[in-house]
Amino acid sequence: MRRTPRALTVAAGLLLATTLTSTGTAMAATAAAPSTARAATSADCAPLTQAPAQAQAIVNAACSQIGVPYSWGGGSIHGPTYGQDYPGGGPGAHDSQVKGFDCSHLVQYAAWQGAGIALPEGTWNQAKWSGATARFTAAQGLAPLQPGDLLLWGSNPADLNSIHHIAVYLGNGKMVEARESGTRVMVSDVRLNAQYAGAVRIVGGEQPPAGTKRFMTWGTDVGLRPDPGTQRPAVTRLPQPTPVDVLCQAHGQMVHAEGYSNDAWSYLPKYNAWISNIYIDDPAAWLPGVPTC
Repeated sequence: MRRTPRALTVAAGLLLATTLTSTGTAMAATAAAPSTARAATSADCAPLTQAPAQAQAIVNAACSQIGVPYSWGGGSIHGPTYGQDYPGGGPGAHDSQVKGFDCSHLVQYAAWQGAGIALPEGTWNQAKWSGATARFTAAQGLAPLQPGDLLLWGSNPADLNSIHHIAVYLGNGKMVEARESGTRVMVSDVRLNAQYAGAVRIVGGEQPPAGTKRFMTWGTDVGLRPDPGTQRPAVTRLPQPTPVDVLCQAHGQMVHAEGYSNDAWSYLPKYNAWISNIYIDDPAAWLPGVPTC
């Protein structure tokens, strides 16, 4: 039941972060080649070739944000947020007043909303994500890719730590991206320039068990209990935000924590344990779409 704004991560999705001119003006690293990006509507944005349902859902989630402004550091798994003022100035100098997405948070939103896949913060961390089910080099081009794959660009394409831009592939040489400050989420031609670093596939991994719904926890050291209450010791603890699959929820002990009060608890079959809904990252106290136990 998290209602507080998430802490913005300036390291996440910094399309402009790795390229500053000597005058301090931001220059988008992916602009090494002329852009063929165009204005689009959500109707223009869709999987352009066949792909698994999970991949199509990722594309659909990304496409649902067409027209949302780019905002440096903006966005979360729940949607657009206000970003941060880009320290290099230029078009992003006032992004703290712009509600939108940067590139990595758009990808993170699409992966979570479309397929319940929890990607890490930051383009380079997403490029290195251990849950990737396939990886493709720049030399392979676009031929082996399917909609929903994540396209990568870096200042040194051979080094995943240099990845500074990420986008969702649509198929047929098209992608949807949050490109840079002053633009909006758009459909673009894939830029196969010198900074293109290949792609990763994130679908096809572990799926939520049947009958469950996936959520993200928040906070650290969250205790999971054998009953919907705190009377008995925790059976395990989650040391960081973690995706969890909820089977059902019930009213139990009233908990007062993190500035909230809630008696709703969710059952997590993976752990055979309960978690207070206070620690589920969702604005609702009673989770939507989850049955009563």
